[in-house]
Amino acid sequence: MAFLNFIHWNIDPEIFSLGPLSIRWYGLLFALGFFIGQYIMTKIYKNEGRKPEDVDTLTIYVVIGTVVGARLGHCLFYQPEYYLADPIRILKVWEGGLASHGGAIGILLALYYYTKNRAGQSYLWVVDRLVIPVALAGSFIRLGNLMNSEIYGHETNLPWGFIFERNGETLPMHPTQIYESLAYLSIFFILKTMYNKTQGQTPHGKLLGWFLILVFGFRFAIEFLKNDQVAFEAGMLLNMGQILSIPAVLGGIFLVYRASKKGLVQEEELVK
Repeated sequence: MAFLNFIHWNIDPEIFSLGPLSIRWYGLLFALGFFIGQYIMTKIYKNEGRKPEDVDTLTIYVVIGTVVGARLGHCLFYQPEYYLADPIRILKVWEGGLASHGGAIGILLALYYYTKNRAGQSYLWVVDRLVIPVALAGSFIRLGNLMNSEIYGHETNLPWGFIFERNGETLPMHPTQIYESLAYLSIFFILKTMYNKTQGQTPHGKLLGWFLILVFGFRFAIEFLKNDQVAFEAGMLLNMGQILSIPAVLGGIFLVYRASKKGLVQEEELVK
């Protein structure tokens, strides 16, 4: 079989280096997602009469929650024996290993601490707005995975199959990074449209609920096309990513149901 019609992918993950400093596509796209997300949240805060300078603090909480949560999620969900045998390895983030489920948990926990003692910024009020740029950031991060030639799918005969030559692949694979990136970009537009349609007056938890349903529902489905990330997943009916996605989707369904019962949130509830 000839593979001339497929996409031969051999991009260098490193853009350039200056001495010990290395600038990589993944890091650039990761940072770009947060930079644009901060811009979106600043506009939301201004439009709703909140202090835009609070977004700087919010961004710090989100970045720390994302990195710490994603790192611990990978270490504890996917390779606990390896990392718990020598916990110092957990700190070696530069060696790779971040899990989106852990990142989501980290963000939710970080926001709990951010919203304490902040009048007019209840937990669900903040999270409902934050999930909009988070979906967009997820799209950028998956493009970063593509530039790293990682987290791709099984062999495919589809014309857009990628041959990841940097990893020694000789057969075309599903570019699941692109599938996920496009899905998260679509979810960003869906959530932004829902927010704009009600001018921000959405029932508490509604946007978070739809975020969980759409993001982790798609994650559950796309895992059927992906290669196993760790050896213990071989032979499992559902892999770890799918197992972790189930409670997230169920939680999203609960939040949407709860929001539908409450109806539109009144302004005085937002500023209590």
